[in-house]
Amino acid sequence: MPGPDGRHIFGTVKVGEKGQIVIPRDARRVFGIGPGDTLLVLGDERQGGIAIVKADFLRKFAEDIFAARDESEEQ
Repeated sequence: MPGPDGRHIFGTVKVGEKGQIVIPRDARRVFGIGPGDTLLVLGDERQGGIAIVKADFLRKFAEDIFAARDESEEQ
């Protein structure tokens, strides 16, 4: 269910016997997650939450930060 500002509720998932979950199809479609993709799992004990981020997204984010830093050092 799409919400405001690109936020979604994809439903609930159950943790299996081996501690695995299935990412809902709509979530995989929206975020372009496919077989073989690497995901980063983040957690915040105080907030009681877990976030799953595509590693490629985080890598691009880091590259952009370093590029901006390099540009500012050149000036």
